[in-house]
Amino acid sequence: MNEETANEPLPAQNGVQVTLQTVYLKDCSYESPNGPRLPPNQAWEPKFQLNMNTSAEEIAPDVREVLLTITLEAKQGEATMYLVEVKQAGVFAIVGASAEDLKRLIGSFCPSVLFPYAREVVSDLITKGGFPNFLLPLVNFDALYQQAAESGQTQTGTVN
Repeated sequence: MNEETANEPLPAQNGVQVTLQTVYLKDCSYESPNGPRLPPNQAWEPKFQLNMNTSAEEIAPDVREVLLTITLEAKQGEATMYLVEVKQAGVFAIVGASAEDLKRLIGSFCPSVLFPYAREVVSDLITKGGFPNFLLPLVNFDALYQQAAESGQTQTGTVN
């Protein structure tokens, strides 16, 4: 490489660049109407209902706040043992993405980055509430995004 070519700017890379700027807990809620007390003569065999939602908000050109909301309810019979809602957020700089790439990043890649943080908060809240440790199962956000895309739910940037 000679001196003339060493000072020339590198050609712009064609491709998408995603940078995680920050991760934070935006909101969380824990409810346990009866504490860790079980109904009389019952073993701990709860039924769980898990809901997840992803949304995004533009906060500057090429910068999005992505929000992963996880709601987990544990019921023993008809009694709600606990209800946890965690809103884990991240600020992502996304440069060079087409509209379709942006939807995929917001619906799949970004929630995959945020999920381990949300999973830890959910587990921590449940344990601090006096219940047995609970870890959310791993989630394939690519598959969820694909299902939502096929059913037409990704037009608003939301994946349920």
